[in-house]
Amino acid sequence: MVEERAFWLAWSQINGVGPVLLRRLQKHFGSLITAWEADSLALVEVEGVGTQTADAIVAERKAYNPAALMEEHERENAHFWTPADADYPRLLLETPDPPPLLYYRGTVDALENQGTTPMVAIVGTRDPSDYGRRWTRRLTTTLAQSGFTVVSGLAEGIDTEVHRSCLSVRGRTLAVLGTGVDVVYPWSNRQLQQQVIEQGLLLSEYPAGTQPDRTHFPRRNRIIAGLSRATIVMEAPLRSGGLITAHLANDYGRDVYILPGSLDNPKSLGCLHLLNKGAQVILSEAHLLEMLGSLPKLIPPTPAHQTQIPLNLEPALEKVLQILTQFAQENGAESLPFDFIVQQSQLQAGAVSSALLQLELMGLVSQQPGMRYQRQ
Repeated sequence: MVEERAFWLAWSQINGVGPVLLRRLQKHFGSLITAWEADSLALVEVEGVGTQTADAIVAERKAYNPAALMEEHERENAHFWTPADADYPRLLLETPDPPPLLYYRGTVDALENQGTTPMVAIVGTRDPSDYGRRWTRRLTTTLAQSGFTVVSGLAEGIDTEVHRSCLSVRGRTLAVLGTGVDVVYPWSNRQLQQQVIEQGLLLSEYPAGTQPDRTHFPRRNRIIAGLSRATIVMEAPLRSGGLITAHLANDYGRDVYILPGSLDNPKSLGCLHLLNKGAQVILSEAHLLEMLGSLPKLIPPTPAHQTQIPLNLEPALEKVLQILTQFAQENGAESLPFDFIVQQSQLQAGAVSSALLQLELMGLVSQQPGMRYQRQ
């Protein structure tokens, strides 16, 4: 049986199907396997898919064999996650445009991926002032020593200060790249990149061998924002990648903090713009920790304990809940993949998806990363 993750790869090869549309397809059909088999009439029911696009998708799909494509891809890319994988970062999966493939290199921390270990992004200009560099070091060191994982983009300037400061106190840091994880960029950070691999993790949505491209770096900013509970902008002019990251973080419902700066400093104008839009200003290291301490705690997935089936459930809901309950009891399974539930219930994928949604609203089932479901 071809796994769901192979279809995340296959769909990502189809022209015109980006991360947002791919997520819509997955939600509409319940699985990308089902979406792959859908005809044009079914595809046009998905938001953003017109008749011309649907016909083009159906025609282009014929050129791909998902299983063979995955086998070939894994030969060049040994380590990557798709949203179908349980290890896919939980917070990133909550965004509307998660990367269909997320490549990694270094040491994986399961607690980070579950959202239990909080991650905070620190970003800013490639040409910071001494003030910006000094406070970047101070805040990064504080966060690293307080147990936060610090995320940045391994660019020159603020990003470089972030990773170096974190590593210097043996903290944990993640670098999100605009290249493949096997490509060094910028070359001046080649030693730093190796240190991040040894002590942290490199992440990218681009496969091995992908070289720098000016369009990649704004796109990778959404991953930095999506991974993090909060984003800190140290110094940024009015047109900068740091502002893009901050706006994305705000769109994702994450907190945005800024380092206060001077009106006389063009590198601070982006931060002042964010302050005017509602970002929170950092007054000291202690103040930052106080604000981060007010973030809601994420509860990690836990095994199901409830075993009784509520009375008066509709037949489809009762059947789906029975499957989740039975397998939790007999096999100690914390969660089951969507396709497995469909197979065991012998119901249509749409009916199972609807049943799971209703059970979630009733507080009887919870969805886990990778389209897996768990009895509450």
